[in-house]
Amino acid sequence: MRTLIFSAILLLTSSLAFPTGAQQSLDPLIGREINSLVDTYKMLHAAPELSHREEKTSSFFASQLRSLGYSVIERVGKFDRPEWIGYGVVAVMKNGEGPTVLLRTDLDALPVSEKTDLPYASKVRTKNDAGQEVGVMHACGHDIHITTMLGTAKMLSGLKDQWRGTLVLVGQPAEETIDGARAMINDGFFTRFPKPDFAIALHDSPDFAAGTVGLVPGYALASSTNVDIKIRGVGGHGSRPESAKDPIVLAAQIVLGLQTIVSRENSPLDPAVISVGSIHGGTRYNIIPDEVNLQLTVRAYKEEVRQKLLAAIERVTKGIAGAAGIPAELAPIFKVSETEVTTATYNDPGLTERLAAVFVKALGQENVIMAAPVMGSEDFGYFSLDQKIPTTMFWLGAVDPLKVKQRKDGGSALPSLHSPLFAPVPEPTLRTGVKAMTSAVLELLKK
Repeated sequence: MRTLIFSAILLLTSSLAFPTGAQQSLDPLIGREINSLVDTYKMLHAAPELSHREEKTSSFFASQLRSLGYSVIERVGKFDRPEWIGYGVVAVMKNGEGPTVLLRTDLDALPVSEKTDLPYASKVRTKNDAGQEVGVMHACGHDIHITTMLGTAKMLSGLKDQWRGTLVLVGQPAEETIDGARAMINDGFFTRFPKPDFAIALHDSPDFAAGTVGLVPGYALASSTNVDIKIRGVGGHGSRPESAKDPIVLAAQIVLGLQTIVSRENSPLDPAVISVGSIHGGTRYNIIPDEVNLQLTVRAYKEEVRQKLLAAIERVTKGIAGAAGIPAELAPIFKVSETEVTTATYNDPGLTERLAAVFVKALGQENVIMAAPVMGSEDFGYFSLDQKIPTTMFWLGAVDPLKVKQRKDGGSALPSLHSPLFAPVPEPTLRTGVKAMTSAVLELLKK
């Protein structure tokens, strides 16, 4: 029913006559800034920083907002590991009495070696927390997000005669490790800064054409929970498996067994995913090891489904081990991460429908897409305070429209987020992002 209502609103708004002043005036304003914004994007793209290390990115972001007249506080964030510095940035602009709107961008990049061959491609290499040398790339488009936020901040600072209220702009660290939003909240975010009446974010999309936006009312992204499983056995010589308890064979059975949880224990009406992303064990061809380690990601929308999945994973793992004759003292060790976990992203239906009307007005009916939920995850949902604050994250098209058309006509798949080949089209993506986000704030803070 909600889907039908949302579709009807998109059709209705396309047929209404809207006043043109504020929305149309954005085009020349953005046009004057677009070359500078593209330069900023390319600079950020060439200088990415990993999660928990966003020192230069956050400093640049803060300095740009200060230059626009915002009151800025840096280094907001308290992580569980004391050696990690919270590089969160919060900028506030008060402009009379009215609601408070929070806009959020993420700051961090990924341990991915870029392969786009763009002239501004990242060549950054560093060591990760495990001491391994890795390439670093904005393979998820956070550089687009940062630049869009800066463009929006400039638009709104120059249009103060058109809105009343308070803006809270958030530069969040460590989104890729899904602990940055929680770290900012743990550092007193909701007591140190104005509590928002609305919270909005965007995320670039590898599926939608530049110039378009996508909206999803209700559940839009899944919760994410990381799980570690240590499978223990009895090591021995590879030529004498009967004298050992082989954890590699056991791991293979467990990986397959876990797949039946979603297919046979979970309702098909409740989306869920269990994926084993890492399996490590053994040292040499002819040695049966003592243990194998698995790393899992678990995705769901509903919290009760998430809990059911976690319980089933532990039960299936220990059950298969017991059936293989693993003694109780060597039962698998099951650990749910307390840090790399995030809630589902739930877009408030009322706010989403309100923004849909705004975007149709600003961008045109043909450029506003009713998108489908995905099983990817984000930690933006923490800013909803368990949905007491209406929040919406919308998709920002970032792909050459011709390539999108070719894909729909049966062409090759487009590079996804986190791909070393992911390359947004900067100019139309930024132009649309700034216009959409600025239009949203002008609606929510209109006089």
